[in-house]
Amino acid sequence: METVNQIHQLRQLLKDKKAENPGLTVGFVPTMGFLHRGHASLMEAARRECDLVVLSIFVNPLQFGPNEDFERYPRDEQRDLEIAGKAGVDLVFFPQVEEMYPSPTKTIVSVSGVSEGLCGASRPGHFDGVSTVVTKLFNIVQPDRAYFGLKDAQQVAVIEQMVHDLNMPVTIVPCPIVREADGLALSSRNVYLNEEERRQALVLSAALNAAERFIEERGREATAAELTRVIRQEIGKSALADIDYAEVLTYPALEPFATLEAGQRIITALAVRFGRTRLIDNRILNIR
Repeated sequence: METVNQIHQLRQLLKDKKAENPGLTVGFVPTMGFLHRGHASLMEAARRECDLVVLSIFVNPLQFGPNEDFERYPRDEQRDLEIAGKAGVDLVFFPQVEEMYPSPTKTIVSVSGVSEGLCGASRPGHFDGVSTVVTKLFNIVQPDRAYFGLKDAQQVAVIEQMVHDLNMPVTIVPCPIVREADGLALSSRNVYLNEEERRQALVLSAALNAAERFIEERGREATAAELTRVIRQEIGKSALADIDYAEVLTYPALEPFATLEAGQRIITALAVRFGRTRLIDNRILNIR
């Protein structure tokens, strides 16, 4: 495994490897580091499906708001490299902010519609930052396939829309959420939780399970309003939970609907704060 910090180094390495092996397929996993088993599952999927696996580790300041956790976002370079090596990564791109943004950014990539609700509503500008850095990374790496976790399903929808609209020659591969044995979705931010917050955070997966059971019981008679109520009631069982949003929408369009229809794909999506820590979770369901 090779690690590079500069754009020109990575481009030259990739150019050399493609010259040595025409037809080489490149799989790319963009991350902000502090890697866990969820990230490892993306790298492992890329390893199975591609000839060369590139991982980027970059905490992107553009996607953090002024009062968010950019400075305290967890970082552990040595541990990240160990996890990447075990997952079979070939190249790690580990740039500094000055390398990615050597001067103030005057070009911003903005995806309307799918970026505007959910996290886009509560974190203004967040997805502009995501779309911009992912565009830069795609231009640098020029991957054939790029792997994203569905824990942030809205991010996946935004990136898929961007790639479609801009005719980017990359296949987006959404990968399943990886959870702890007790149901908590893996997240780099879980490290912020104290013991009681960690225990009460299990209400997130419990709320998603409750909504899925409600659909199983009621079938297509279940309405979006009823599902939202079920989710909020379940989250309300946690004294520490402060709901940012709890919504039921179509997926990937992320549009509101009233009643369920056969063949419909929906998402139950949550963002909840426990103390200073904001966690997201979701469940994508195919309606029969």
